[in-house]
Amino acid sequence: MLYQITHSTRYQYSEKVGQCLNMAYMLPRNTLRQNCLQASFNVTPLPATVEERGDYFGNRAYYFSIEQDHSILQVSAVSMVEVNTIDQGLALDFGPTCGQVRRRLAESGERETLLAREFVLPSNLVDYSAAFRAYARPFFADDRPFLSAVRALTQQIYQQFEYDPLFSDVTTPLDEVFEHKRGVCQDFAHFAIACIRANGFPARYVSGYLETLPPPGMEKLVGSDASHAWFSVYSPGEGWFEFDPTNDQMAGNQHIVTAWGRDYSDVPPLRGVIFGGGDSHKLTVAVDVKRMG
Repeated sequence: MLYQITHSTRYQYSEKVGQCLNMAYMLPRNTLRQNCLQASFNVTPLPATVEERGDYFGNRAYYFSIEQDHSILQVSAVSMVEVNTIDQGLALDFGPTCGQVRRRLAESGERETLLAREFVLPSNLVDYSAAFRAYARPFFADDRPFLSAVRALTQQIYQQFEYDPLFSDVTTPLDEVFEHKRGVCQDFAHFAIACIRANGFPARYVSGYLETLPPPGMEKLVGSDASHAWFSVYSPGEGWFEFDPTNDQMAGNQHIVTAWGRDYSDVPPLRGVIFGGGDSHKLTVAVDVKRMG
């Protein structure tokens, strides 16, 4: 499938900004299941400096600075991405068991496995607790196929947690998300990662886009899509597998990856430092994922 993704962000400040330094993760990366054919990044006002480079995780990080007075910052990324067809009916009830995965993680000297072990550790926004470990422990019996266990955990989060965009923001602790069982895709991904890491397995945060379809007979509104988040787990000898607890499925043809890291704080779509701007600002974000073929 071929997609065109347009991600636009607009900041309007209450007072003039004299200078800003920014970093964006809005350009899709190449993976085993997708290829970014072309991408453009546009900023208004015109930046004084720009640079795109790969970060620690291999993501496409776009850095820019503006050194002129401005009260409005507009950032737009347009990408063309080809996504490989994926069999979402993949059978998960066989393969390495949870016990085998634990042993291989501990004993293997393979480079990919050694690198994956970093994703067992707590991170800025995913500091797991005994409660998270206990919540997920029943799924990860030693004799159960590992990917089957992750799929079952994904399904339980979908069934027990309610999607509520008014409940949380990027600063809401995971303990509160767990207590109230409410949140958004970012929260559900973080919670799943916490549960998996707490039981000794690598899990990483995936940021990207999800094609959404309108109800039958209705036209899709331009800009009505949104950035999305899910997670992936590592099985030694098999690689990484992506799961989406918000939609109770493995990531498939409609999931487009932008970046991955330990949690959201590694790969926010846009962050930076401003000098000036007053006490308030208005943020407008529009995302459009358009299927081209």
